[in-house]
Formats: sequence, C-alpha cells, structure tokens
Amino acid sequence: MSSKIKVLQVIPRLGYGGAETGCYDLAHYLAEKDCKSYIVTSGGPLIKFIRKNKVKVIRLPVHSKNPLLMIVNAIIISILIFILNIDIIHARSRAPAWSCWVANLITRRKFVTTFHGTYNFKSKIKKFYNSIMLKSELTIAGSNFIFDHIHTNYSNHLSKNKKLLVIFRGINTDYFNQTKVTEEKVDKFNSTLKLDVHTFKILLPGRLTKWKGQEMFLESLSLLKTKYYKTNFKAVILGSHQGRKVFFKKLISMVDQYRLKDNVIFLSLCEEMPVAYKSADVIVSSSIEPEAFGRVAVEAQAMEKPILASDLGGSKETIINGKSGFLFKNGDPNSLAQNLNYIIEMDKDKLQSIGNEGRKNILIKFDVEKMCQSTFSEYKKLLRQKH
Repeated sequence: MSSKIKVLQVIPRLGYGGAETGCYDLAHYLAEKDCKSYIVTSGGPLIKFIRKNKVKVIRLPVHSKNPLLMIVNAIIISILIFILNIDIIHARSRAPAWSCWVANLITRRKFVTTFHGTYNFKSKIKKFYNSIMLKSELTIAGSNFIFDHIHTNYSNHLSKNKKLLVIFRGINTDYFNQTKVTEEKVDKFNSTLKLDVHTFKILLPGRLTKWKGQEMFLESLSLLKTKYYKTNFKAVILGSHQGRKVFFKKLISMVDQYRLKDNVIFLSLCEEMPVAYKSADVIVSSSIEPEAFGRVAVEAQAMEKPILASDLGGSKETIINGKSGFLFKNGDPNSLAQNLNYIIEMDKDKLQSIGNEGRKNILIKFDVEKMCQSTFSEYKKLLRQKH
C-alpha cells in the first residue's frame, strides 16, 4: 500500500481550541509523512499559520447548522472527494459530520470522526443529532472520560463493525516549552499588564462562559483575601467573551463586589500562550462541568507550571494529583482558595519540582507526535480493510 494517503479533515472553524489545534497539528504531520493533506473549514485565525505548501485549505460554510447549507456542503465535499481522490474523510464536529456522512454515502471512502466533547443531549432530537459522530467506521475519543461517556449514553449506536478507541489529545511540547520563550517577551507581557515581578501571578485561561467557572474563581480570590489574608497577587482572566456581553458585565460587577479591582485583570486574547504561561506562578482550570480533555492543564504542565484544576472530566487523567498539580473540589471556591493559598506559601524549590514532574508527565503521555502517530496508524489500518 502506498504511503501517499489523501486525507480530508473537516472542521467548522480553525480557532485556538483543542479540536482546532489537533486538526492543524495532524494536517502538518500527514504532510511530513508524504500524504496529501486537506482541511475544509469556514475560516478562523489559525489559518494564517498553516504552511500553504504543505496543507491545502478549502473554505466552505461547514460551521452552519442550516439543513439546506449542510446538504449543499455535502454535495461540494462529494465533488472534492472525487476530484482530489480522497481516501479518508475525518469530521471533527457534528454539523460537518452530517455533511461528510452524506458525502461518504455517495463516494464510499473511509469515514472517521473525533468525539471532542460531551455535547448537550437533553432531548431525543439533540441526542440523534449528536449520534452522527458514531456513524463512522472509526470514532476517536480524546480521553477515557469521553470514551466512558459514549459507552454510557450512546451504547445503542455502537456495533462490532464500528471501532471506538481512545487517542489522547496531544500538544506541541516544542512550542509549549519554557526554554523557547525569551525573558524579553515575558517582560513585555508583564509590562503591558503592569504585573510586578514580586507579585504572585495567577492565570485562568479559557473563553468567558459560565461552565468555565470564572464566577467561582472570583469567589475563591475573595476568600484568598478575607480568609487567608493574601493581597499581593494578580489574577489574569485570559479569554474572549465571544459575544456573551451580559456574562462579561456580571464578572466585572463581581470584581467590584468582592473588592478585587487591584487584583484582577481581564485579557481577551494572547496569541502567544506560552508567554502568558511562563509569566504566571500558577495556572487554574476552574471548569464546573467536565472538560473533555482539559488542554489548559496539559499546556500548563508542559510549561513546567503548577496547575490547579477541578476534580472532574479529563483533568483527572492528565494531572498526577499532588505531584504534577492539584485537583480541587469541583465548584467549591473554598477548596480552590485553600489550594491557592497552599501554593502561594510553597517555596520555590517545591514549585520547581512540581513543574519538572508536570513536563515529564506530558512528554510521556500527551505529546502531539504520539497523537498524530496513533491517528496515522489507524488511518492505515482502515485502508487495509475492504468495504
């Protein structure tokens, strides 16, 4: 079998999220393996970093859930599959997965999906909509948590002729590497945000949305001041509200209510996340609903920073509690404040030891090379099978 496999990945948008960066990383890995690598997407900021000589990007409105547009997308994707002689179609979200499924019925190629999240399934219609992710010959779960979620909630959609397996998401440990971030960049970041070198810096990355736990985080900072008498800290809440202006205003009013004006900074975007990580003393992931994987926890460890994360979802798999980071009680500001206080009072050698263990943990289990290699291996297995 020729190694020149032709892969078409389809994703709604190429932003900076876990699904998007995974798509980006795999696309370039395939190109390095002498494969033809294509991405169909509606756009996004990550496109400007794609090496155009390696990966071809085709723009389609695959972000849309409009049934008519999904049908049009299916027809266009079918034509692309025939023209480009695609071997494998890999869908990374539900709306494009429906289009890809229809295209696959027409073209009879190999169909792969990645189940990236738990998805809302409060109604039977929504559950049916979600089930498209299990209509492929191969469904990839990004964590054991997602694997268990699928078995618990979608067991009737699983069958012997369809494969479900875990391939842990990976990150680029060469990019998320302390030694690759210059002190000049860190100084500039600190100077822009007026962060003093002697101030303890707490970083909370993630888009501003209720389930990411920013409200609970602010409550914990209030407790850090009133219960543990810590005042010399700055918390950077890094993420866009993505149009959730009411929620953003609520967070700002909470800052006033808890008298945290001197302690909290909102930053909507940082294009070089390793710089933000290196600047911080501790990273927090305060999600009150399960993270499918928990990319922040993995990136923080790769950057040799202690991580505090809610004890649910993917973070329970990526953090070695007490060794590479700490898990606090989900949704409990007292538990988070207690852990923050513990880390603030920790000496530098202990903090560095946690950082070292974190990077070691990520290099062993969650390096992007492993994720890409495992996916590529599964592609080749699929192509050896007959329809």
